[in-house]
Amino acid sequence: MEQEQKTREEALLKAIRSGDAAAFDVLIGMYSAKLYKVAYALLGSRQDAEEVVQDTFLRAYRAMRTFRGDSSLETWLHRITMNLARNKYQWNHRRGSGLNVSLTSCDGSDGDSGTENEQDVPDRRMEPDVVLEQDEIGTIIMKALSRLPDNIRETMLLRHVNDMPYELIAQKLDCKVGTVKSRLSRGREMLRDSLAAAGILPSGGGTQ
Repeated sequence: MEQEQKTREEALLKAIRSGDAAAFDVLIGMYSAKLYKVAYALLGSRQDAEEVVQDTFLRAYRAMRTFRGDSSLETWLHRITMNLARNKYQWNHRRGSGLNVSLTSCDGSDGDSGTENEQDVPDRRMEPDVVLEQDEIGTIIMKALSRLPDNIRETMLLRHVNDMPYELIAQKLDCKVGTVKSRLSRGREMLRDSLAAAGILPSGGGTQ
């Protein structure tokens, strides 16, 4: 499958460089949904995510002739998206809009380890009489996330919103798997501390 994707990307790259507009449309069709999911996870805004994806493909098209192939086209596109989304997030944050994504799908499991001691984020599928309370909790959670360092917040979102495996996160963020695990561990600890301080979680609960 990996070799098949590489072969297809090489063919598309050759066609695009030769001026075949249809080939670039194929590339957009292959990866736009994946890139949108990453951008939305980091920005929490449909409009912002769409703008980032559009800008990603625009920049990629302009730089296609200088693409050296050190990584796959997909990885290259993801990195452009991550950089643009990071810049957009920081700009939004300076304006005070903050994040608007949900981490309610966190289930305390990392799949391949099963030993992490995480606190579950409450599910949104609640009865009507607690919806308001949950909205308030969600606001506190997002404020806590916004205070995390960029690299930790991005790693947390890719893992718990996009449900990416460690290896893929490492590839997207251009770091080692051990770094991904370290960032996740630190992020959970920082998030727990923030939620404990806000009275959502009991203080002193759970150590890695």
